[in-house]
Amino acid sequence: KQMNALFEDTVLDAKKIGLPFEIKNPIRTGGPMQVSVDFAQSQIQAWPYYPYSYKGSLRQEVFTRRGGLYFGIANLLQYRVNYPHMKYRFADFNAGRYSSRNAAFQAALSTLSKKKLVLDGDLLSYTSKQTSSTQSALINISSRLGMNHEAIERDLQLEKTEAFNQTRLFKRVFELANQKAGRTLAQQIMPNIQLISPKITRKLTTAWFADRVDGRYQTCMARQK
Repeated sequence: KQMNALFEDTVLDAKKIGLPFEIKNPIRTGGPMQVSVDFAQSQIQAWPYYPYSYKGSLRQEVFTRRGGLYFGIANLLQYRVNYPHMKYRFADFNAGRYSSRNAAFQAALSTLSKKKLVLDGDLLSYTSKQTSSTQSALINISSRLGMNHEAIERDLQLEKTEAFNQTRLFKRVFELANQKAGRTLAQQIMPNIQLISPKITRKLTTAWFADRVDGRYQTCMARQK
């Protein structure tokens, strides 16, 4: 919060004396739940009703207790999934919405294609123009799926939404993978992601994060009984 305030003061001072200042604010998360400022801004556009009046910017509101909790809880709960356990929502909170479902899709695809994939929940490449390994594996078995390359990419574009569950691509991959495995494969698994931060000094993963939060959640729920 203090770093964010310092940066915004610096930008304001630069504007007052006419200095160019094109650097984007490097503080991207804040509040008690470390919610993304970008998420809060998109959330307020999708759901304009915010129950509190506030002064200043929405970014500043994220750093308050009420704002941080409001947007953090929305990030955790305000989307529909069919997960059997809360720990998968906790994993999504860390890795991105629907990451647990998408990682299960990658696992099913790996079974079907016999190609080892990183089960990180990212089906498309967002850091480069290269085709992701998941998309490449799907293209290689496109004839078995009965889908052309354009149809595969069209369905993959929905990977960050609930609608991906209903696509032909999702259903076809699980249908064929279930047949190959001889059993019904889970449609949610823990994303395999290592957490990297200057503050982290040991090997931690999204699974570690989700299990740790789930332990606290189970303890709180037990107190309600």
